[in-house]
Amino acid sequence: MKSITTAIFYVNDVPHLGHAAEMFIADVMARYYRLRGEEVMFLTGTDEHGTKVLEAAERAGKSPQEHVDGLAARFEEIWRGMNFSYDRFIRTTDPRHEAIVQKLFTLLKERGHIYAAKYEGWYDVGAEAFIKESELVDGKSPDGNEVRWVEEENWFFRLSAFADRLKQHIEANPEFIVPEARRNEVLSFIHQGLRDVCITRANVPWGVPVPGEPDKTIYVWFDALINYISAFGWPDGDWIRYWPATVQVMGKDILTRFHATMWPAMLMGAEIPLPETLLGHSWLMIGGEKASKSKGNVIPPLEFAEGLAARAGCAQAVAVDAVRYYLGAALPFDSDTVFTHEEFDRRYNADLANDLGNALNRTLAMAHKFVGGTIPGGEVETEVTDRIMQAKSEYAAAMEEFRLHDAMNTAMDVVRFLNKYIDTKAPWALAKSQDPHLATVMRSMLSCLRASEGLLRPMIPATCDAVAAQLRLLPTTSWDDIGSESSLPAGHPLGNPAPIFPRLELAKPAPKEAPSAAAPEKKPKKPAFEPRAEIEITDFMNVQLRIARILEAEPVEGSEKLVKLQVILGDERRQILAGIRKSYDPADLVGRQVVVVANLKPAKLMGHESQGMILAADGPDGAAILLTPEAEAPEGTSVH
Repeated sequence: MKSITTAIFYVNDVPHLGHAAEMFIADVMARYYRLRGEEVMFLTGTDEHGTKVLEAAERAGKSPQEHVDGLAARFEEIWRGMNFSYDRFIRTTDPRHEAIVQKLFTLLKERGHIYAAKYEGWYDVGAEAFIKESELVDGKSPDGNEVRWVEEENWFFRLSAFADRLKQHIEANPEFIVPEARRNEVLSFIHQGLRDVCITRANVPWGVPVPGEPDKTIYVWFDALINYISAFGWPDGDWIRYWPATVQVMGKDILTRFHATMWPAMLMGAEIPLPETLLGHSWLMIGGEKASKSKGNVIPPLEFAEGLAARAGCAQAVAVDAVRYYLGAALPFDSDTVFTHEEFDRRYNADLANDLGNALNRTLAMAHKFVGGTIPGGEVETEVTDRIMQAKSEYAAAMEEFRLHDAMNTAMDVVRFLNKYIDTKAPWALAKSQDPHLATVMRSMLSCLRASEGLLRPMIPATCDAVAAQLRLLPTTSWDDIGSESSLPAGHPLGNPAPIFPRLELAKPAPKEAPSAAAPEKKPKKPAFEPRAEIEITDFMNVQLRIARILEAEPVEGSEKLVKLQVILGDERRQILAGIRKSYDPADLVGRQVVVVANLKPAKLMGHESQGMILAADGPDGAAILLTPEAEAPEGTSVH
């Protein structure tokens, strides 16, 4: 059994992209373990008690229960919309959870780990945390929140008594806290001296009542941390089947003070096993600051995906996958990531529309053109099999260390390998010469594509479903099937290629305004082209017309007409821009032979160099009609 938990999310507002990043990490781990044949319990939920929730409900003119009911439902709606595959959703207002919180409180009290005392000090309502005087920064908490002075008769948890045991466990088990930087921060925090924690409140009615003292409620953090075992029914039933957790995922801001010290100390006091790994992930920075509802710099994940679907013209599930892909590629857990819309769009176009889209479209288009649209028999080339097996090994190693971004990059490297393999093997040339090796190359290409579908599945499952559908194969559900012969049945008919990720039109930079004192310069009008009525044969012979084959095709960002083509002329590869976008879908151009002017002086168009010209006729409606040879000709062949 693999148990995976997220921190439960505070319900003072709806979730944002930072919350989604944490859910994504846990979801990928859950999907990966299922792919490996493991039974998985993926737990998430909402933290619904405390001062901040009470005050948010009052501002909304609702009772606390009405407030949290609405937000908890919204969390579930958004998480399902983001295709997060959690198995259990816990709410801290659940009566069963509240009863277990009281039971653990009583147990720790009976064992002498909880004592009565007066608390005098600062309290950060925004973080629901007690703050030492020495931690204040300009009169505020370390998080920049307002603090309140609190004087109450309360119950305290003897956290200080567990300092040595915590330190010994962390040092003896390096995998207990990851990444290493977070582990060092926790050890430093313990070395500075742990203080006992006030775990009840006297004037906060919205919380779990202290057993025998209905005028007091249990501190929201003590209450919230217990969800990880209350969700499984501790101490009754089969809770031990799910505990200890394989990995608990939380933000680095709540790791040191709560999850890596207070939580394991509570478990030690109750003689409950500790989780195997605590993963303190980094932050998603927006506008130079951590994404935070209180700072107003949040991005609603589902709304963002809906906007992307409208901009790109893709399916909603595909847009959700694009958001998931960005989170995986851009958020290594040991460093923060600065989110920008420009970087998101760049990754979408470069990685998904270009790399993955080209690999899928080229492979299926050539399979239909060269091997009858079915999976050929035979063996996969050794270099392809070796690359897939190497990728599986690197991928598994990264996942075992929770380096999700490395695992995803490894999967995408298989996609990039496939595109290079196509260029190197040139199946069009093999088809032209009727080389019997063509079937092996095509099967190898399809094997790479199928392996990519399996490796990328934990990160972008809906996209991988679409890839499998175009292959007309069932989705990969077993790790062992990735790269296997059985995953690619010979003679199986393939579907037609269809773009999954349409390219985004990136916004053009705003034009610079001319200085007000100077008159705007007028661009000289381009003279009309007037061809000579007659030319000499020597004039014609100066134009080198050659046969080229289109290897790649993509729209030019910011242009309605231009398509950027990568073509091959014999042993030479060139980039050519052609104004044929309104007449041809770029995906349909791959593999076609065309006639090019090979000795045209290179020119810059929309910031891209064009190293030749494609010949086309004008159609009756002004559409371009590409000139192509009647029969296949060797690339680079002269046209006279």
